Amino acid sequence: MVGSAEAVRPVASLDELANLIDLSQLSHGAARFDEAELEALSARTLHRAPYSAVADRLAALGVAGPSAEALWLAVRGNLSRLDDAVKWRQVAEGEVAPIVEDPDYLKLAAACAPEGPWDQSTWGAWTARLKEATGRKGRALFHPLRLALTGQEAGPELAVLLPLIGRAKALARLSAPSA
Repeated sequence: MVGSAEAVRPVASLDELANLIDLSQLSHGAARFDEAELEALSARTLHRAPYSAVADRLAALGVAGPSAEALWLAVRGNLSRLDDAVKWRQVAEGEVAPIVEDPDYLKLAAACAPEGPWDQSTWGAWTARLKEATGRKGRALFHPLRLALTGQEAGPELAVLLPLIGRAKALARLSAPSA
């Protein structure tokens, strides 16, 4: 809480905040504003927010429809700002410029891609096949896939993002020509 010795932390409601206030603990000195601390607090607040708390604001940003809640749950832990969700919606539903780090590996990954509907177990099954086929592990196994599938160095867990991307888009991104 600003003006107290207590660490700044996210709260879900004004009622929760009111229960934290102890006027005897407030400082008589001037409050210090720290923009970096505010940004971190904002991000931590988003990470905890249920879809119902942000649905209207996401819809105003164009993040709406039947997959909006699943997208929110997949990406919220990686957001710094609410409008970052727009970028991840593009990754999940739109066109992405894949980064091709290892074309031969991506070709093999496409051949090993599981059939059928993709769910949160798909990523584990797929990477297990690739590990067995190549002997790769860790970064060598995952990083080229992340770059090709999302065009990003980091982001949400692919186990939860991959079902939103879907098999057809994933295979198209894996077969993109080298940049």
